[in-house]
Amino acid sequence: MMTAEEELAEKRILLERANAEREAIFKRYDRGRKNIDIDAWDDPAFEIYTQADRYGFLHPEKEQSFRDDLEAARRKQIEVERTKKWLKMMKNWSSAETKERLQRRVMKGIPDRLRAAIWKLFLNLDQALKENVGVYEKMLKFARQYSPDIRQIDFDVNRQFRNHINYRERYSVKQQSLFRVLAAYSMYNMEVGYCQGMSTVAGVLLMYFDEEDTFWALNALLSNERYAMHGLYVEGFPKLMRFLQHHDKILTKCMPKVKKHLDKHGVDSVLYSLKWFFVIFIERIPFSLCLRVWDIYMLYGERVLTAMAYTILKIHKVKLLRMKDMDQITEFLQTILYKNFGYDDDTVIKTLQLAMFELKKLNLDKLPAAPASEFPKVAFGQFIEPSLEAKIGHRNEKFTERETELKETVLYRSESKNDGDDEDVDENGRPVGQNGHHRNENGGHDDDEDDRTERDCDDITEEDDAYSNLNTEYDDGSITKHSLTGTSVTSTNDVSITSYERTCDIFRLQPNSGGSSAAILGSGAKLDDSVSIISLQTLDGVCDLHGSAEHSIVQGVSGGSAEKVAPGIIGDDDEDDDDDITEKQLSS
Repeated sequence: MMTAEEELAEKRILLERANAEREAIFKRYDRGRKNIDIDAWDDPAFEIYTQADRYGFLHPEKEQSFRDDLEAARRKQIEVERTKKWLKMMKNWSSAETKERLQRRVMKGIPDRLRAAIWKLFLNLDQALKENVGVYEKMLKFARQYSPDIRQIDFDVNRQFRNHINYRERYSVKQQSLFRVLAAYSMYNMEVGYCQGMSTVAGVLLMYFDEEDTFWALNALLSNERYAMHGLYVEGFPKLMRFLQHHDKILTKCMPKVKKHLDKHGVDSVLYSLKWFFVIFIERIPFSLCLRVWDIYMLYGERVLTAMAYTILKIHKVKLLRMKDMDQITEFLQTILYKNFGYDDDTVIKTLQLAMFELKKLNLDKLPAAPASEFPKVAFGQFIEPSLEAKIGHRNEKFTERETELKETVLYRSESKNDGDDEDVDENGRPVGQNGHHRNENGGHDDDEDDRTERDCDDITEEDDAYSNLNTEYDDGSITKHSLTGTSVTSTNDVSITSYERTCDIFRLQPNSGGSSAAILGSGAKLDDSVSIISLQTLDGVCDLHGSAEHSIVQGVSGGSAEKVAPGIIGDDDEDDDDDITEKQLSS
């Protein structure tokens, strides 16, 4: 048994090691590409037959057809014409004409060459930079001295967008900038500190902004009430729970057959929608479509996320209802749609526009009222020196009841999975289910009578009052710190458990002391064939939507003015298509 003096001496030694490690990481980013000990895995070589798309992502080179060339030329000409209109609109940003046309043109997409300038106006970055001169550099100095999140930030920076030309090389200019932005913000917003997912959002912002602009853009997304992403990343993830509950309520009301089908196969919303809400659909839908969603999100805020989640399931409902296996459904929603969504961007955005109108008519377009736990309790930029334990990065030495329960669950699931691998087969080698029915090639039964027709899929008017559970751990109205065990928003699977030892390592989050928390969602280990997806148990109940506070969706313009806006239309700027949604419909 160590005495108090011996414990203090040991902590001082550990603190010196932690400080030395943090300083060493900063020095590596200071040197950048001049580091001589860059590992081959950290710095992958370019393949010979690889080409970058217009956004900088690398893809295997393939021949372009003549039709593809014609389509690319057509889209380029359209973007040139739209760029002229946007430039003209930007010169009169505060005018009534701009306010009238803005929503319609955002729905049709912001030209990529002007995206940075328009996002900057939406997020009001010029005012933030003007009011906070020198703050970014100050926070970066604090991070170098005190941030307990540097190790995790360093780890995540290196695995962010590894197929992007600017992030691929270890300690590249973009990796240096991303590291500094996240390190500085971990000191500026000490309630959140650093949480996995922030690296993804900041990484996209850095594709369009410089380093300091990205810092303030990230802060706008977390602090501005239109987006309020602070509640997504703060300890407990209370806003994520609200998103999941509301998403389930929308499905139960508008797509009951799809909801029952997902429930039947054990596909909880947390299994497929985590990245939808946590990182605004990054790496879940094609990047070009994701940018279109970001454009609309910048203008309208959080209600775009619930509408887009509904749109994805609605547009693919026929295909989803034909799937008979949880793995098949989750792989489709997590991986396949990212590679090939199946519809062009304009079609999806028009469907999103219709979904926003439909949810507005049903009073389901907005989330329930936010609890106090989602809002910052400490002023941003107010430095609170982390405790000694936080600086050292101590983890709890004893398992909690939840962790012990998880151990038993993981072991049980693992044994069940192993037992399932030795399934029975008939004399012809065909898999046989528990009831003796033969399984088909999709994992279903040959005599399954639960097939849906396409006409069934189109019926979205049926109501069902039996709201299903979310299968996430609830704790007094918020997801607990441990309920996203094994989750990594930078990995392929949204929820994964490999082994008890790794799970307990994932569980060990940085301690919350001195007002700082580091909500780390995953261990970051590479997933292997032994990964098994599990469902986490839940309590009953779904939030009632009717008590939510109605708030205006505001349009940010220079000069700080704001007004109510409604989703625009997709079509020509100067004339309305017959099937487009009118502003009168949206305001009704």
